[in-house]
Amino acid sequence: MQKTAGEMSNNNTRMMLLLVAIASAAIASSIPDDLVHNPLEVDSLHNKHFDGVEHNAQFDHEAFLGPDESKKFDGLTPEESRRRLGLIVDRIDENKDGLVNLSELKNWIAYTQRRYIEEDVNRVWNRHNPENNNTISWETYQKAVYGFLEDMSPEEQEAEDNGISYKSILKRDRYRWSVADTDSDDSLTKEEFAAFLHPEDHPSMKALVLHETFTDLDKDKDGKISVDEYIGDMFRPSSEDEEEPEWVANEREAFSHHRDIDNDGYMNEEEVKLWITPTDFDHSESEAKHLIFEADVDHDDQLTKAEILDKYDVFVGSQATDFGEALARHDEF
Repeated sequence: MQKTAGEMSNNNTRMMLLLVAIASAAIASSIPDDLVHNPLEVDSLHNKHFDGVEHNAQFDHEAFLGPDESKKFDGLTPEESRRRLGLIVDRIDENKDGLVNLSELKNWIAYTQRRYIEEDVNRVWNRHNPENNNTISWETYQKAVYGFLEDMSPEEQEAEDNGISYKSILKRDRYRWSVADTDSDDSLTKEEFAAFLHPEDHPSMKALVLHETFTDLDKDKDGKISVDEYIGDMFRPSSEDEEEPEWVANEREAFSHHRDIDNDGYMNEEEVKLWITPTDFDHSESEAKHLIFEADVDHDDQLTKAEILDKYDVFVGSQATDFGEALARHDEF
């Protein structure tokens, strides 16, 4: 039976709502289900830190304050932004010498990530476990997140939108649940639930993150990633005659020179692993070095409070934080 326009619209709306729910429950965190694959390279809107030479300041704001904390500065005046940022700087300056060094800034960025994950886990845990039981069962989670699928036909559940279907998302969550379920009782403790929501933050889940990433990229399921599959993950033209932007050409070059290590024209699992979980790479330190580079006027590899406030837009800008709430929650602010 042919669907009406209203039915099709409702299905599209439900798909979008589910993707938003899965993304908020899976990362800010892990691998987003709209197929942006490196959480250390993208912000919460899944925009890359750098597209070629284009710099995404929002990435820095979220790294400095955390994804949830990067919203409340939107309506603040520059004066109020600087005032609140000044309170944050005082906290970052651990030894109270009036300077923010690399170690202090690195520690702060790592702290904001941990804080975001803890608050996100608490929020989702409480939503699905209002009675605060010791565990959440898969049956409970599935009913809460995917219960509406019972009202859909098999064809609707399997219909794909850009390679994603309700059925495939459910299958992914089911497998991720089983990996996080270390005692195999089909229920998750809060610690296991944290691994389910944020696998990128749990060493035991690294293999799963690689599996999900590789599976998403490998559209033709031939066991390898072509350059077109790699590019298709980041850029999809709105029309057949749309020209690729310059940064896409740069990504094609990066694929050839940096991603495809054995130069066979494809990325294998090991090459994808080196891409998304590079060895000896410290995200917090890398971001701290970037922020110091942006604001360090006298090039002494540390920041004064004045340097940070002068470049407040690098750290918080016009979009930054729930930190207004964080200030209210902490006596030290």
